[in-house]
Amino acid sequence: MLDRTSEDATIPPHPTEWPTVILAIVIHGGFLALTWWWQSLPTIVVVIVGGWLIAWHGSLQHEVIHGHPTGRRWVNDVIGSVPLSLWLPYPIYRESHLEHHRDEYLTDPIEDPESSYVTRAAWERLGPAGRLLARWNTTLFGRLTIGPAVMLLSFLGQEWRLVRANEPGRRRVWAVHSIGVALVLFWVTVISGMPLWLYLFAFVYIGAAMTRLRSYAEHRYAESHEERTAIVENSHLFGLLFLYNNLHVLHHRRPGISWYRLSTVYRHSREMLVRSNGGLVYDGYWDVARRFFLKPHDDPTHPRHS
Repeated sequence: MLDRTSEDATIPPHPTEWPTVILAIVIHGGFLALTWWWQSLPTIVVVIVGGWLIAWHGSLQHEVIHGHPTGRRWVNDVIGSVPLSLWLPYPIYRESHLEHHRDEYLTDPIEDPESSYVTRAAWERLGPAGRLLARWNTTLFGRLTIGPAVMLLSFLGQEWRLVRANEPGRRRVWAVHSIGVALVLFWVTVISGMPLWLYLFAFVYIGAAMTRLRSYAEHRYAESHEERTAIVENSHLFGLLFLYNNLHVLHHRRPGISWYRLSTVYRHSREMLVRSNGGLVYDGYWDVARRFFLKPHDDPTHPRHS
Protein backbone atom coordinates (compact mmCIF):
# COMPACT_ATOMS: atom_id res chain seq x y z
CA MET A 1 0.00 0.00 0.00
CA LEU A 2 1.06 3.57 -0.69
CA ASP A 3 -0.95 5.36 1.97
CA ARG A 4 0.07 8.92 2.64
CA THR A 5 1.62 9.56 6.05
CA SER A 6 2.24 12.86 7.80
CA GLU A 7 5.95 12.11 7.98
CA ASP A 8 6.24 11.84 4.20
CA ALA A 9 6.10 15.59 3.62
CA THR A 10 8.81 16.52 6.08
CA ILE A 11 11.12 13.68 7.11
CA PRO A 12 13.52 11.99 4.68
CA PRO A 13 14.17 8.26 5.07
CA HIS A 14 17.80 8.86 6.15
CA PRO A 15 19.40 11.64 8.26
CA THR A 16 21.38 12.85 5.24
CA GLU A 17 20.56 11.90 1.65
CA TRP A 18 23.93 12.08 -0.04
CA PRO A 19 22.67 11.72 -3.63
CA THR A 20 20.71 14.94 -3.13
CA VAL A 21 23.67 16.68 -1.49
CA ILE A 22 25.85 15.69 -4.46
CA LEU A 23 23.15 16.88 -6.85
CA ALA A 24 23.07 20.28 -5.12
CA ILE A 25 26.86 20.55 -5.48
CA VAL A 26 26.64 19.61 -9.18
CA ILE A 27 23.91 22.17 -9.88
CA HIS A 28 25.52 25.09 -8.05
CA GLY A 29 29.00 24.15 -9.25
CA GLY A 30 27.72 23.82 -12.82
CA PHE A 31 26.12 27.25 -12.55
CA LEU A 32 29.38 28.83 -11.38
CA ALA A 33 31.38 27.05 -14.08
CA LEU A 34 29.01 27.90 -16.93
CA THR A 35 28.73 31.57 -15.99
CA TRP A 36 32.50 31.83 -15.52
CA TRP A 37 33.47 30.18 -18.84
CA TRP A 38 30.47 31.24 -20.91
CA GLN A 39 32.56 33.21 -23.40
CA SER A 40 34.52 30.07 -24.32
CA LEU A 41 31.37 28.17 -25.29
CA PRO A 42 29.00 28.37 -28.28
CA THR A 43 25.92 30.44 -27.46
CA ILE A 44 23.61 27.50 -28.13
CA VAL A 45 25.45 25.51 -25.44
CA VAL A 46 25.06 28.37 -22.97
CA VAL A 47 21.33 28.56 -23.75
CA ILE A 48 20.66 24.83 -23.42
CA VAL A 49 22.87 24.15 -20.41
CA GLY A 50 21.89 27.42 -18.70
CA GLY A 51 18.19 26.65 -19.07
CA TRP A 52 18.76 23.09 -17.91
CA LEU A 53 20.59 24.22 -14.77
CA ILE A 54 17.86 26.68 -13.77
CA ALA A 55 15.12 24.10 -14.33
CA TRP A 56 17.20 21.51 -12.46
CA HIS A 57 17.66 23.99 -9.63
CA GLY A 58 13.89 24.42 -9.49
CA SER A 59 13.53 20.64 -9.20
CA LEU A 60 16.08 20.70 -6.37
CA GLN A 61 14.10 23.42 -4.59
CA HIS A 62 11.01 21.25 -4.91
CA GLU A 63 12.92 18.38 -3.32
CA VAL A 64 14.07 20.63 -0.48
CA ILE A 65 10.50 21.82 0.18
CA HIS A 66 9.54 18.22 0.95
CA GLY A 67 12.16 17.76 3.65
CA HIS A 68 15.30 16.71 1.79
CA PRO A 69 18.23 16.16 1.96
CA THR A 70 18.67 16.43 5.74
CA GLY A 71 16.52 16.23 8.83
CA ARG A 72 17.25 19.89 9.62
CA ARG A 73 14.91 22.28 7.91
CA TRP A 74 17.25 25.29 8.19
CA VAL A 75 19.99 23.38 6.36
CA ASN A 76 17.56 22.35 3.64
CA ASP A 77 16.28 25.92 3.31
CA VAL A 78 19.82 27.23 2.88
CA ILE A 79 20.35 24.75 0.03
CA GLY A 80 17.10 25.74 -1.66
CA SER A 81 17.13 29.49 -1.16
CA VAL A 82 19.78 30.62 -3.69
CA PRO A 83 17.68 32.65 -6.19
CA LEU A 84 19.24 31.50 -9.47
CA SER A 85 15.92 31.99 -11.30
CA LEU A 86 15.72 35.57 -9.91
CA TRP A 87 11.92 35.84 -9.88
CA LEU A 88 10.71 33.32 -7.29
CA PRO A 89 11.48 33.78 -3.57
CA TYR A 90 11.98 30.37 -2.00
CA PRO A 91 9.73 31.02 1.08
CA ILE A 92 6.82 31.93 -1.21
CA TYR A 93 7.41 28.87 -3.37
CA ARG A 94 7.53 26.67 -0.28
CA GLU A 95 4.30 28.05 1.14
CA SER A 96 2.34 27.89 -2.11
CA HIS A 97 3.59 24.45 -3.08
CA LEU A 98 2.61 22.90 0.23
CA GLU A 99 -0.84 24.44 -0.24
CA HIS A 100 -0.93 22.79 -3.66
CA HIS A 101 -0.56 19.41 -1.93
CA ARG A 102 -4.06 19.66 -0.47
CA ASP A 103 -5.20 17.15 -3.07
CA GLU A 104 -8.91 17.66 -2.54
CA TYR A 105 -8.47 21.16 -4.05
CA LEU A 106 -6.25 20.21 -6.99
CA THR A 107 -6.87 22.34 -10.12
CA ASP A 108 -9.23 24.72 -8.29
CA PRO A 109 -8.18 28.24 -9.39
CA ILE A 110 -9.08 29.71 -6.00
CA GLU A 111 -7.75 27.03 -3.64
CA ASP A 112 -4.83 25.59 -5.63
CA PRO A 113 -1.97 28.12 -6.09
CA GLU A 114 -0.53 26.05 -8.97
CA SER A 115 -3.77 25.69 -10.93
CA SER A 116 -3.63 26.65 -14.61
CA TYR A 117 -7.41 27.14 -14.72
CA VAL A 118 -9.32 30.39 -14.21
CA THR A 119 -12.80 31.19 -12.98
CA ARG A 120 -15.44 32.29 -15.47
CA ALA A 121 -15.39 35.79 -13.95
CA ALA A 122 -11.61 36.04 -14.41
CA TRP A 123 -12.00 34.75 -17.97
CA GLU A 124 -14.46 37.49 -18.82
CA ARG A 125 -12.17 40.14 -17.35
CA LEU A 126 -9.34 39.09 -19.68
CA GLY A 127 -10.99 40.61 -22.72
CA PRO A 128 -10.63 39.30 -26.30
CA ALA A 129 -6.81 39.67 -26.51
CA GLY A 130 -6.29 38.14 -23.08
CA ARG A 131 -8.55 35.21 -23.87
CA LEU A 132 -6.67 34.60 -27.12
CA LEU A 133 -3.36 34.43 -25.23
CA ALA A 134 -4.93 32.22 -22.57
CA ARG A 135 -6.15 29.75 -25.21
CA TRP A 136 -2.71 29.74 -26.82
CA ASN A 137 -1.22 29.07 -23.40
CA THR A 138 -3.29 25.87 -23.10
CA THR A 139 -1.35 24.34 -26.00
CA LEU A 140 2.10 22.93 -25.37
CA PHE A 141 3.58 25.26 -27.99
CA GLY A 142 2.06 28.23 -26.23
CA ARG A 143 3.09 27.02 -22.79
CA LEU A 144 6.72 26.78 -23.91
CA THR A 145 6.81 30.12 -25.74
CA ILE A 146 4.56 32.64 -23.99
CA GLY A 147 3.96 30.44 -20.93
CA PRO A 148 6.99 31.65 -18.98
CA ALA A 149 6.10 35.30 -19.61
CA VAL A 150 2.47 34.72 -18.57
CA MET A 151 3.61 32.93 -15.42
CA LEU A 152 6.22 35.53 -14.44
CA LEU A 153 4.05 38.58 -15.11
CA SER A 154 1.05 37.06 -13.35
CA PHE A 155 3.12 36.08 -10.32
CA LEU A 156 4.97 39.39 -10.06
CA GLY A 157 1.76 41.37 -10.49
CA GLN A 158 0.09 39.43 -7.71
CA GLU A 159 3.11 39.83 -5.43
CA TRP A 160 3.26 43.57 -6.13
CA ARG A 161 -0.33 43.91 -4.98
CA LEU A 162 0.46 41.99 -1.78
CA VAL A 163 3.54 44.10 -1.09
CA ARG A 164 1.61 47.34 -1.67
CA ALA A 165 -1.12 46.11 0.66
CA ASN A 166 1.58 45.37 3.26
CA GLU A 167 0.68 41.69 3.53
CA PRO A 168 2.33 40.48 6.76
CA GLY A 169 5.88 39.29 6.13
CA ARG A 170 5.79 39.89 2.38
CA ARG A 171 8.06 42.93 2.31
CA ARG A 172 10.65 41.17 4.44
CA VAL A 173 10.61 38.12 2.14
CA TRP A 174 11.17 40.29 -0.92
CA ALA A 175 13.85 42.38 0.81
CA VAL A 176 15.87 39.28 1.68
CA HIS A 177 15.23 37.84 -1.78
CA SER A 178 16.43 41.06 -3.41
CA ILE A 179 19.76 40.78 -1.62
CA GLY A 180 20.20 37.27 -3.01
CA VAL A 181 19.24 38.42 -6.50
CA ALA A 182 21.76 41.27 -6.29
CA LEU A 183 24.52 38.83 -5.34
CA VAL A 184 23.63 36.45 -8.19
CA LEU A 185 23.56 39.28 -10.73
CA PHE A 186 26.82 40.72 -9.38
CA TRP A 187 28.49 37.38 -9.99
CA VAL A 188 26.91 36.95 -13.42
CA THR A 189 27.27 40.43 -14.88
CA VAL A 190 30.23 41.99 -13.03
CA ILE A 191 32.49 39.09 -12.10
CA SER A 192 31.71 36.84 -15.09
CA GLY A 193 30.94 39.63 -17.56
CA MET A 194 27.82 38.04 -18.99
CA PRO A 195 25.30 40.46 -20.55
CA LEU A 196 22.15 40.72 -18.49
CA TRP A 197 19.94 40.00 -21.51
CA LEU A 198 21.74 36.71 -22.12
CA TYR A 199 21.24 35.57 -18.54
CA LEU A 200 17.58 36.59 -18.56
CA PHE A 201 16.97 34.70 -21.81
CA ALA A 202 19.28 31.67 -21.68
CA PHE A 203 18.99 30.93 -17.99
CA VAL A 204 15.81 32.48 -16.62
CA TYR A 205 13.39 32.25 -19.57
CA ILE A 206 14.57 28.97 -21.07
CA GLY A 207 14.77 27.46 -17.60
CA ALA A 208 11.19 28.53 -16.93
CA ALA A 209 10.11 27.04 -20.27
CA MET A 210 11.69 23.69 -19.38
CA THR A 211 9.87 23.77 -16.06
CA ARG A 212 6.61 24.58 -17.83
CA LEU A 213 7.07 21.41 -19.87
CA ARG A 214 6.96 19.42 -16.65
CA SER A 215 3.91 21.15 -15.23
CA TYR A 216 1.97 21.32 -18.50
CA ALA A 217 0.13 17.99 -18.26
CA GLU A 218 0.59 17.21 -14.56
CA HIS A 219 -2.98 17.97 -13.55
CA ARG A 220 -6.33 17.89 -15.30
CA TYR A 221 -9.73 18.42 -13.76
CA ALA A 222 -11.79 15.31 -12.97
CA GLU A 223 -14.72 14.81 -10.63
CA SER A 224 -12.61 12.58 -8.38
CA HIS A 225 -9.50 14.36 -7.07
CA GLU A 226 -7.57 11.06 -7.24
CA GLU A 227 -7.89 11.23 -11.04
CA ARG A 228 -6.58 14.79 -11.44
CA THR A 229 -2.87 13.90 -11.36
CA ALA A 230 -1.03 12.44 -14.35
CA ILE A 231 1.92 10.12 -14.93
CA VAL A 232 4.51 10.63 -17.67
CA GLU A 233 6.39 7.37 -18.15
CA ASN A 234 9.49 6.44 -20.17
CA SER A 235 11.19 9.81 -19.98
CA HIS A 236 14.76 9.19 -18.89
CA LEU A 237 16.33 12.53 -19.86
CA PHE A 238 13.51 14.77 -18.66
CA GLY A 239 12.92 12.43 -15.74
CA LEU A 240 16.39 13.29 -14.49
CA LEU A 241 15.79 17.00 -15.11
CA PHE A 242 12.53 16.90 -13.19
CA LEU A 243 13.94 14.52 -10.54
CA TYR A 244 11.28 12.00 -11.57
CA ASN A 245 8.46 14.30 -10.58
CA ASN A 246 6.99 13.26 -13.94
CA LEU A 247 5.71 10.23 -11.98
CA HIS A 248 3.48 12.81 -10.45
CA VAL A 249 0.68 10.75 -8.98
CA LEU A 250 3.22 8.86 -6.88
CA HIS A 251 4.69 12.15 -5.65
CA HIS A 252 1.26 13.35 -4.55
CA ARG A 253 0.50 10.12 -2.76
CA ARG A 254 3.92 9.95 -1.07
CA PRO A 255 5.55 13.41 -1.20
CA GLY A 256 8.32 12.36 1.18
CA ILE A 257 9.93 9.80 -1.15
CA SER A 258 13.38 10.92 -2.31
CA TRP A 259 13.79 11.61 -6.02
CA TYR A 260 16.26 8.77 -6.54
CA ARG A 261 13.80 6.23 -5.08
CA LEU A 262 10.72 7.31 -7.04
CA SER A 263 11.36 5.16 -10.14
CA THR A 264 11.85 1.99 -8.11
CA VAL A 265 8.77 2.57 -5.97
CA TYR A 266 6.77 3.41 -9.08
CA ARG A 267 7.74 0.19 -10.87
CA HIS A 268 6.65 -1.86 -7.88
CA SER A 269 3.33 -0.01 -7.54
CA ARG A 270 2.51 0.90 -11.14
CA GLU A 271 -0.66 -1.14 -11.50
CA MET A 272 -2.23 0.32 -8.38
CA LEU A 273 -1.16 3.90 -9.24
CA VAL A 274 -2.52 3.74 -12.80
CA ARG A 275 -5.78 2.31 -11.51
CA SER A 276 -6.04 5.00 -8.84
CA ASN A 277 -5.58 7.92 -11.25
CA GLY A 278 -8.03 6.59 -13.82
CA GLY A 279 -5.35 5.70 -16.37
CA LEU A 280 -4.12 9.27 -16.93
CA VAL A 281 -0.76 8.13 -18.31
CA TYR A 282 1.45 9.54 -21.08
CA ASP A 283 4.19 7.61 -22.84
CA GLY A 284 6.93 10.22 -22.46
CA TYR A 285 6.89 13.90 -23.33
CA TRP A 286 6.78 13.12 -27.05
CA ASP A 287 3.36 11.64 -26.37
CA VAL A 288 2.34 14.85 -24.59
CA ALA A 289 3.63 16.89 -27.56
CA ARG A 290 1.89 14.62 -30.09
CA ARG A 291 -1.44 15.17 -28.36
CA PHE A 292 -1.25 18.80 -27.35
CA PHE A 293 1.46 20.68 -29.25
CA LEU A 294 -1.15 22.78 -31.07
CA LYS A 295 -4.25 21.44 -29.35
CA PRO A 296 -5.51 22.72 -25.98
CA HIS A 297 -4.91 20.45 -23.03
CA ASP A 298 -8.25 21.52 -21.56
CA ASP A 299 -10.68 24.41 -21.41
CA PRO A 300 -9.01 27.29 -19.49
CA THR A 301 -12.11 27.84 -17.32
CA HIS A 302 -12.59 25.53 -14.38
CA PRO A 303 -15.82 23.47 -14.59
CA ARG A 304 -16.78 24.27 -10.99
CA HIS A 305 -16.33 28.01 -11.48
CA SER A 306 -18.19 28.39 -14.75
